[in-house]
Amino acid sequence: MHTKTLAELAAGLKARDFSSRELVQHFLDRIDRHNGTLNAFVTVCRDRALAAAEKADARLAKGEGGALTGLPVAQKDIFCTRDIKTSCGSRMLDNFPAPYDATVVAKLDAAGTALLGKLNMDEFAMGSSNETSYYGPVKNPWNTGCVPGGSSGGSAAAVAAGLTPAATGTDTGGSIRQPAAFCGITGLKPTYGRVSRWGMIAFASSLDQGGPMARSAEDCALLLGAMAGFDRRDSTSVDEPVPDYRAALENSLEGVKIGLPVEFFADLDSRMAAVLDAAMAEYRRLGAVFEEISLPNIGLSVPAYYVIAPSECSSNLARYDGVRYGYRCENPKDLEDLYMRTRGEGFGAEVKRRILIGTYALSAGYYDAYYLKAQKIRRLIAEDFKRAFRQVDVILGPTTPTPAFGIGEKTGDPLSMYLSDIYTIAVNLAGLPGISIPAGFIDGKPVGLQLIGGYFAEARLLNVAHRFQQVTEWHRKIPEEFA
Repeated sequence: MHTKTLAELAAGLKARDFSSRELVQHFLDRIDRHNGTLNAFVTVCRDRALAAAEKADARLAKGEGGALTGLPVAQKDIFCTRDIKTSCGSRMLDNFPAPYDATVVAKLDAAGTALLGKLNMDEFAMGSSNETSYYGPVKNPWNTGCVPGGSSGGSAAAVAAGLTPAATGTDTGGSIRQPAAFCGITGLKPTYGRVSRWGMIAFASSLDQGGPMARSAEDCALLLGAMAGFDRRDSTSVDEPVPDYRAALENSLEGVKIGLPVEFFADLDSRMAAVLDAAMAEYRRLGAVFEEISLPNIGLSVPAYYVIAPSECSSNLARYDGVRYGYRCENPKDLEDLYMRTRGEGFGAEVKRRILIGTYALSAGYYDAYYLKAQKIRRLIAEDFKRAFRQVDVILGPTTPTPAFGIGEKTGDPLSMYLSDIYTIAVNLAGLPGISIPAGFIDGKPVGLQLIGGYFAEARLLNVAHRFQQVTEWHRKIPEEFA
C-alpha cells in the first residue's frame, strides 16, 4: 500500500479494497520499522490516527465521506496540534503541547484524514538540510549519508520512504520545494495567503506559506483543495475562491508557453542541465512551447532574503523568553538572567545566528541601509515576475543547483548552505506559487524540476506538473531499502 499514490489509496478505500484502519495500521507499522533509520517523526499519534480511521470507516460504510476520508497524513511539527507536542524542532518548545489545532490541521481533520504524527524539521524552520533540529538530523532515504533538505526534511523523507502517503510542509525560502527535490517527491508552495498561517508557528511572517508534499501533482491537488481557503483569524489570508484543483489536471498543454529565465541557466551544472533538457523534450511532445525570458534582479534575491527573513525572525522569536511558555532555564538569579539563559540554552546555533543578523539589520542606524533596501529589492523582483507572466504561462527551471549533499558537509559554511536555495527564494519574495516535481537522478540521487506560476495559478501549475508525470515515472521511484 505504501507504493501507491494518495489518489490510488483513495480509490482503494472507496472500492473497499481495504479499510482505513488497515491502511493506517500499515503506515504505523512502517514508522515503527523505519523511523529509527530516518529520524523523520518526532511524535507518533497512534491512538489519534486509529480513532480517526474507525470514524472514517463508519462513514465510508454508509457511502459518505469526501476525497480524503480515511487517508493517513502527517504534519510538519510547526503546525499546532491540540494536546500534542508542537516543538518546531527546538528545545525551546520541547515541552509545549499546543492548546488548539492550526487551521491546516483542523481542515485536514474535517476532511476525514487520520493524523499519523508530527514530523522532524530544522529548528523554527531555519535551515536547508534538516541538521539544525534539536532532535537530530533527518536522513535522506535515497542515501542515508545525505541530508533530505530543509526545513521540511522530515516531511520529504517520510513521504519518499513510504512512512506516510502525504505530509504538510512550510516554505519560507524553498523549504517545501528543496527537500521535495532532494527526496524525489512532489512539493507545492502555494501563493502567499492561499493557505492559512493561523496556528503555524512563525519564522518570517511575510514569507512563510504552508503547502502539501506527496508523491504526485494529483495528490497535491487533493490536499490543497482541503487546505486552501480564507481564514478570518489570519490577517494575511486572502479571500479568494478555492477552485477544484483536480478538474484542470487533464487539460491539454498544446500551446502553453513555458518561460526559461536566462539567469537560471547561465551557470547551471551540466548534469542538471541534461535533466532539464530531457524534461523540456517531454513538454515539447506534449505541445508546450518555450520562450526565453529574463528576470534581471533575481541575482539579488539571496542577499535580500537573508536580510528580510532574519529581521522578521528576530521579531517573531522575541516571545520566547522563559516567562510565557516553553523552555525556562533553572534557578535564574533575576529577570535578565532568566531571559539570557533561557534564550541561550533554548535556541540552537543557526537560530541564534539569524536572530543576531536580524536584530542588527533592524537596529537604529542600519534599518534604512539593510532592511528598507532589501524590501525595495523585493519589489523589483516581484515586478520582474509580473512582466514575465505577461509573456508566458509558467516558468521552468531547476529546483536546486545540485542533488542532496552529505550530512555535515556544509554545517561549517553557512553561506554555502544558504546558496542551496538560490533558485527558490525569489518565489517567496514575490509571493508566487511554485512546485517541484521529480525529473531524474544524478549520482543515484533524485533531482527536481521547478515550475513557477502567477498569483493563484496553482491549478495551472498542477496541470503542467501532472501532464509531465503522466508520461514519466520519476515520481514513482522508491528507495530500494524502503520499497
